[in-house]
Amino acid sequence: MTEQIREWGAAEAARHIRIPGPEDNKYTHGVLGVVTGSENYPGAAVLGVEAAHRTGIGMVRFLGEKAPADLVLARRPETVTVSGAVDAWLVGSGMESTPGLNPELPALAHAALGLQPVVVDAGGLSFLGHVSAPAVITPHEGELERLVPRNGATRKEWVATAADQLGVVVVLKGHETVVATPKETTGGRFLVKVTSPTSWLATAGTGDVLAGIIAAVVATHSVKRVPSLHELAELAATGVFLHGKAAEFAGEDGPFPALDVADKISHAVRDVTASK
Repeated sequence: MTEQIREWGAAEAARHIRIPGPEDNKYTHGVLGVVTGSENYPGAAVLGVEAAHRTGIGMVRFLGEKAPADLVLARRPETVTVSGAVDAWLVGSGMESTPGLNPELPALAHAALGLQPVVVDAGGLSFLGHVSAPAVITPHEGELERLVPRNGATRKEWVATAADQLGVVVVLKGHETVVATPKETTGGRFLVKVTSPTSWLATAGTGDVLAGIIAAVVATHSVKRVPSLHELAELAATGVFLHGKAAEFAGEDGPFPALDVADKISHAVRDVTASK
């Protein structure tokens, strides 16, 4: 494979952060539907929802299980827990990896089978085969290996092959995160890397934060439209860059937990958009 990979940086990210205008309201600046967390892993929902709010979005609708919903509302009471129209979905963070769709969560089926773009993380990857909507997946290496075996490929080749086989945008998490689309009709593909400014991100929960950031960026660009996979990849790479920048702020005093990264996303957005 001779495809070239390039670094996605601040200038590229700044072009893909939508700043609301004076005519915007909570519906026109993006509504994100979230189905995350579980009885065993409720904190994943808190981290993702917190990240989405701080990335900048009109509304978050949390439609997951009751245990994580209670924690989400305790942390972010502005979150809506009533179903309604959404512009994009975030599913899977902190959910059990079981085949098929959970019949107790109709919102999950709606997200997988609807038209709105969906960001699929963690436990949600097990029902990727049911997803017909344009999708971004955010696996770590172990999760991607279960979907598409690496078979000795380089990291870049592996992500590109996975994107082709799965028909989705693949965001392979790591110190050097790689983002790829399936090969396009022109013969090329979107293929970038985002290098983290710190290795302290290798902690539990930071992936949940990343998924929330990406989903929020996607939702703000999906009001009354469905982005192409190429655009979704640009938005996903922007979310990855914001995640690293937030971690850089969080790490100014040393090691940090995942919630501290979420707390610093607003600073990251301000920093990246300052030159727009």
